[in-house]
Amino acid sequence: MTSPVLVTGGAGFIGSNFVLDWIAATGEPVVTLDALTYAGNRENLASLEVDPRHHFVHGDILDRALLDELLARHRPRAVVHFAAESHVDRSIHGPAAFVKTNVEGTFTLLEATRQHWAGLAEAERSAFRFLHVSTDEVYGSLLPDAPAFTEAHAHAPNSPYSASKAASDHLVRAWHHTYGLPVLTTNCSNNYGPFHFPEKLIPLMIVNALAGKPLPVYGDGMQVRDWLYVKDHCAAIREVLAHGRVGETYNIGGWNEKPNVEIVETVCALLDEMRPDPAGPYLRLVKHVVDRPGHDRRYAIDARKIERELGWRPEETFESGLRKTVRWYLDHAGWVERVQTGAYRDWLSTNYAARSQAEAGHVGAVPG
Repeated sequence: MTSPVLVTGGAGFIGSNFVLDWIAATGEPVVTLDALTYAGNRENLASLEVDPRHHFVHGDILDRALLDELLARHRPRAVVHFAAESHVDRSIHGPAAFVKTNVEGTFTLLEATRQHWAGLAEAERSAFRFLHVSTDEVYGSLLPDAPAFTEAHAHAPNSPYSASKAASDHLVRAWHHTYGLPVLTTNCSNNYGPFHFPEKLIPLMIVNALAGKPLPVYGDGMQVRDWLYVKDHCAAIREVLAHGRVGETYNIGGWNEKPNVEIVETVCALLDEMRPDPAGPYLRLVKHVVDRPGHDRRYAIDARKIERELGWRPEETFESGLRKTVRWYLDHAGWVERVQTGAYRDWLSTNYAARSQAEAGHVGAVPG
């Protein structure tokens, strides 16, 4: 059998979509490593439970002994590193976990991988890749008329989350330049699609609206993000892994810059069409809340490099991708119910309770 790829964080939102996409598109085996914290959900990979091409391991990237054992036993041809704490609001309330996982965890994984890679035969060592999945948030915030982020844009993180991801980007770069580890880095824009944990903008709006709960919104709703359908992101990562130049960074975006107010309005309009509420339009549920500290105003990805070098462009428009996403949540109410644990409800209460007293001015939105 072909050597597998080792995917860290493969039970999370983007990671699970990638594992499913990888096996469907390539037929090649995957070893998935996930700590199954609040956003990691093994149910996302339920369709692979009896598939011999998939091997799931419950474990942490901070566990060096486990990493050494997995690398020695499975001899992967690549490591695809998704594992990360990833929610800005959580990082504001508890930054220590972000430093632990995103910085120390990435360091531990790099060191284990470096040792494994150094011991490979020449042909295997030459073909090996370490692909680090990062975010556009490391670049900071853009003015409304500023050019979009390119790969040459300086890192200027503004939240504990983005600072921890920027640190991990720098570690990956350093392990290439210092030790020769064959790395690739991708920086993506806001993802959306199936299996998205319902604390992020789009699934939170869908789930709360269907439950008749307030739609908590930040500021004036004019925070701009570039939106990328998760399955397009997975296809892009496959291209970078197969054909990307070692040591390079590739920005992955959807060419869909939209203010959060438009996202909320569009989600509500789709729900009005697909699951109308007798009580009235879903926009009635929008509740203005105080903006969060250090809220970046605009992100935008210039994805011309990956198109020029690797021929990748997103297949979904925002309209087609969002329609598929809303339909998925409507069709998977059981999944939504099961991920909404007591801890998750406590988190939403902690984050939004202090903001909920603000007067509603006009529609805004929690950022993704």
